[in-house]
Amino acid sequence: MGEYQLLSTIKSSEDVKRISEEQLPSLCTEIREKLVEVVSLNGGHLSPNLGVVELTVAMHRVFDFPNDSLVWDVGHQSYTHKLLTGRFDRFDTLRQKGGISGFPKKEESRYDDFNTGHSSTSISAAFGIANAKAMNGDNSHTIAVIGDGSLTGGLAFEALNNAGRFNKNFIVVLNDNKMSISKNVGAIPRYLTTVRIQPRYIRVKRFTERALSHVPLFGRLMKGVLRRSKSKIKNLVYKNTLFDCFGFTYLGPIDGHNLEELENAFKAAKKDNSPVLLHVVTKKGKGYQPAEDKPGEFHGIGQFDIDSGEPLSSHKGFSAEFGKTLCRFAEMDDKICAVTAAMASGTGLTEFSRVHKNRFFDVGIAEEHAVTFGCGLASKGYRPVFAVYSTFLQRSYDQLIHDAALGKNHLVLAIDRAGIVGSDGETHQGVFDVSMLNTIPNAVIYSPSYFEGMRRSLADALYQQEGLAAVRYPRGGELYRPSDFGEESIYYNIYGNPNAKYLIITYGRLFSYACKAKEQLKKKKIDICILKLCRIKPISHEAVFFASRFQSVWFFEEGVKNGGIARNFADLIALRGFKGNYHIKAIGDVFVKQMSVNEALEQLKLDNKGMVEVIKRDIYNEKKT
Repeated sequence: MGEYQLLSTIKSSEDVKRISEEQLPSLCTEIREKLVEVVSLNGGHLSPNLGVVELTVAMHRVFDFPNDSLVWDVGHQSYTHKLLTGRFDRFDTLRQKGGISGFPKKEESRYDDFNTGHSSTSISAAFGIANAKAMNGDNSHTIAVIGDGSLTGGLAFEALNNAGRFNKNFIVVLNDNKMSISKNVGAIPRYLTTVRIQPRYIRVKRFTERALSHVPLFGRLMKGVLRRSKSKIKNLVYKNTLFDCFGFTYLGPIDGHNLEELENAFKAAKKDNSPVLLHVVTKKGKGYQPAEDKPGEFHGIGQFDIDSGEPLSSHKGFSAEFGKTLCRFAEMDDKICAVTAAMASGTGLTEFSRVHKNRFFDVGIAEEHAVTFGCGLASKGYRPVFAVYSTFLQRSYDQLIHDAALGKNHLVLAIDRAGIVGSDGETHQGVFDVSMLNTIPNAVIYSPSYFEGMRRSLADALYQQEGLAAVRYPRGGELYRPSDFGEESIYYNIYGNPNAKYLIITYGRLFSYACKAKEQLKKKKIDICILKLCRIKPISHEAVFFASRFQSVWFFEEGVKNGGIARNFADLIALRGFKGNYHIKAIGDVFVKQMSVNEALEQLKLDNKGMVEVIKRDIYNEKKT
């Protein structure tokens, strides 16, 4: 890759302003080269970042960061911002343990005004910042950058509705690249397409205002009347957009890859006394042909070959297996529907969306709506399956309680990326779904370890349950499976000597690590049995009875301890009169930082090495007492 002669000289936002206009295209080229170089090695969000290079450079040239405030929606497109704010020298550590984050982090830089990682939050956060500034007498600007995909989330519209009355240097940049991760769906993308193909109205609006400004007295009065009017005359002159109706001054569409246009638009926005929405049209994956051709695949990607764009590793994963399984069920049952919140590809539903088009529903980035929409389908006899990443399911907690469980609607959750997910860090770890669902009365949760268990769990959730049921599975594929292990039941299975003194209880992919730990402990003359749970709520009474016979029990759980299954099991085994030693190893009252899955499990003592260490230590301490 390049030597980064310009990029390497930029240590702060002020340095961007010193770059000559003639050098700006070269700077943008260097930025794209650096993005491709680092993401090809570390993985990350490539196509969103390639699309906002000029947009980010223009903002740093016009605004006074960090005195002005910048909030990125989701934040997965903030890599260029990081490169321009003193993090070039550490950029090679992107998404690595101890390195810089793939998302904005206040603790990482004074240029990052708000921690983000989930969608549709930027306008709310930025509006709060703008109000705080106003109360402090601070007249600096606050800018929220939100993608058109994030605009499908209801929180964004709650914020727009609230912010339209504000007049203190507040700007929303709508980065319109015509897609989020999956192709955008719904009325908002269609509306933005209409706006994009009718750009002349803003010129008419400006011409009318300039003309009226030159008419003494009456012209100024007429301009004010038109702005405040709801009449048809105003609509003829101003051609109101949706955003004007919210109270924003709309500017655009602007070519998001034309630096001169962008800088002029930002300068105009700074002069407006009302809140401004600047509509910028960009191309996702801009400047790297494989990402331009397949922006969805390069939205979030692992390591890849720069020359070909091909991933360096591929394996059959739970997401793909889930998608195939649901397609097979849907072929036999015309009541099965699939629901996704803008994640059709990521959750394995691409084939379902093609083969069963009439029963596939992409609701946009709107998990709350997805749950209640699914409940509506269920109320009329359909079998909806909502496929969602664990970390994003969190946003629909109220709907899960009120509309699914309390409403007794049969909704099946296919929870992808359950457990540790790795380099995306704190905002994306799937370690809260179990504790969250565990609080909901009558909810049923399955956490299989292998594809076979996932298929059987999904069938049980669809046809043996009546209310809210969840099947959760990790990112990636199957891990180690002993040749002599047979998964006879989807409720619980016993592996090893049932007459041993020691017992490991676990579920999900940790069973693979427990099996390896069992083999290592056997070499140290420690015979241990494993109780593998698959249906983790409700817990089988027979499983509790079996566990109560052991001298010492260790429950290893890839989730937060508070509200987890290990705590439930502790209560149940105590009621059985268990007098032995019961140990829980789960995630404490912390957020799990960015690092690889293996590094995180090792740090948390949830891999086979950690299990052996914990068990040996506890046995030693028990013998001492």
